[in-house]
Amino acid sequence: MPGNSPRPNRRTSNKKGPQIGSGGQRRRGLKGKGPTPPAEMRKGHPKQRAAEAKSRKQGAGRQAAARRGGKAPSEMVVGRNPVLEALRGGVPAGALYVQQFLETDDRVTDAVKLAMERGDVHLMEAPRAELDRLTGGLNHQGLVLQVPPYEYAHPDDLTDAAADAGQDPLIVALDGVTDPRNLGAVVRSAAAFGGHGVVVPERRAAGMTAGAWKTSAGAAARIPVARATNLTRALQAYQKAGLTVVGLAADGEVELGEVAALSGPVVVVVGSEGKGLSRLVGETCDIRARIPMAPDGAESLNAGVAAGIVLYEAARRRR
Repeated sequence: MPGNSPRPNRRTSNKKGPQIGSGGQRRRGLKGKGPTPPAEMRKGHPKQRAAEAKSRKQGAGRQAAARRGGKAPSEMVVGRNPVLEALRGGVPAGALYVQQFLETDDRVTDAVKLAMERGDVHLMEAPRAELDRLTGGLNHQGLVLQVPPYEYAHPDDLTDAAADAGQDPLIVALDGVTDPRNLGAVVRSAAAFGGHGVVVPERRAAGMTAGAWKTSAGAAARIPVARATNLTRALQAYQKAGLTVVGLAADGEVELGEVAALSGPVVVVVGSEGKGLSRLVGETCDIRARIPMAPDGAESLNAGVAAGIVLYEAARRRR
């Protein structure tokens, strides 16, 4: 009789619909899953496969560069706040990696939205293990932004750009400045006061990282940054081309207001806040100038502030 059958799973009631104790599973099954994700994040979609193939190719490039002892061809910005701020700041990006099954918040939602609005950022979903590998185990919080390598100019390109514009070159060279935010601030000041570019050494100096891009507030897209293998030789080449090299130093022989060379073709050299100009660079300078400050004021200015003062003075004289 019904209810006493030894056969498992046998129906013991003719009543249709959910049985008592179902826990409302069918109601949960009807719940919406949210908006459709972009094609790059839908498993099996051609765009998603193409994005994964590109990621594998870039990963192989990074590994090959590491084997050669070179630098990785791209930079990774990790963490929800850094990624969101980088996207808001207009930092160039190739791909935004979002961890699979990530519990989202406003930062994740805004980052994905900004990446989609830009149109040139690939959205890719990846498992946590893959993001751990890409970031070297850093706390990425499920968001990783890939920033492509910056294309540096040659020091000669800066004087060529000034010649094409029919202007006397106004160039800033940084000696031993290691903070990318200072580099970004100098690039921003150069754009504001009519500079033709910034020169940085290849070694022991800040490069155009995501932090520098962000601080430049977009000016890095307009002002070229050149990289010199040897800064001293680059300055000597500028001298042969007719430029005056003015170095900023706390113990400079003349005050900034007395430097007439700022109205003509000039290279302004700014050293690090702690050590100032290196010995060889200081000896190469035609003029060593100091920025006058109050006797009881700060002992030195950071590179970004010092460069901004000199660039303003040069722009004022050129007007």
